Amino acid sequence: MAERLAPALALVLNAFVWGVSWWPFRELQSLGLHPLWATALVYLFCLGCALAVRPGALAPFAREPRLWLLAAACGLTNVGFNWGVTVGDVVRVVLLFYLMPAWSVLLAWPLLGERPTPPALVRLALGLVGVLTVLHSPGAGWPVPRDLADWLALAGGFSFALTNILLRLLRNVPTESRVVAMFGGGAALAALAALAGLVALPAPAAGWIVLALALGVAFLASNLCLQYGASRLAAHTTALVMLSEVVFASLSSVLLGAAELTPRVAAGGALILAAAAWAAWPSRAPRIAGAQSPS
Repeated sequence: MAERLAPALALVLNAFVWGVSWWPFRELQSLGLHPLWATALVYLFCLGCALAVRPGALAPFAREPRLWLLAAACGLTNVGFNWGVTVGDVVRVVLLFYLMPAWSVLLAWPLLGERPTPPALVRLALGLVGVLTVLHSPGAGWPVPRDLADWLALAGGFSFALTNILLRLLRNVPTESRVVAMFGGGAALAALAALAGLVALPAPAAGWIVLALALGVAFLASNLCLQYGASRLAAHTTALVMLSEVVFASLSSVLLGAAELTPRVAAGGALILAAAAWAAWPSRAPRIAGAQSPS
């Protein structure tokens, strides 16, 4: 029992960090640091720490081009999630982001050669119905994304699914190289997006520097917790525990006034989470349920 408790608690800590990360990103924005630059700086700090401990982690990049694709996918995931929860309704963004298992069904066929099974298609339909429910606005037309935050959440979830598939394809690559790819991609893609959008990097100020550094330490610790927990528990257990991120994000954002949990959003979210939990449930069939967080 104790052997399973510690890894499970480590995963819960990882989920907690990501579930409440919307708050420091919003605080940083209020201090003048755009979420794109905040993401870039936080992941640059994490990348520096990872390379300081494992400088040889860069060697596999010369012979494994898919590590670069992993960096891009993880970078887009973090751009979508971190920017989305900063500018949009947190519950809505997190729920749309967790359509990831449905995207996995679509991506697994061309990338892994796994034809979707009938249960997988049902999960896909369940998740899509949930998304349409969340997106629907009374009196409006088609249930489509209504603003930038919705698009960021959907794009981030799609990239998250791609990230998890690439992690499966790269399972024989050293863990430290995959971690460096994810941290490096998070820093590079966020910085590129900020530069492309002509977002100015503010002058150094103690307020945002201290908070960004603290957030970097939290993300680094959460990633270590993820590596510890995911390597010691079954994949389906990891994926189910990680769904607690939605609970942390929902409770914290509703309590702090950053989200509104309407009956319609709650119903759509229940369908999305049901699809995600079903995808994470143990099965004899090959599965790709997301066991990694955006970090």
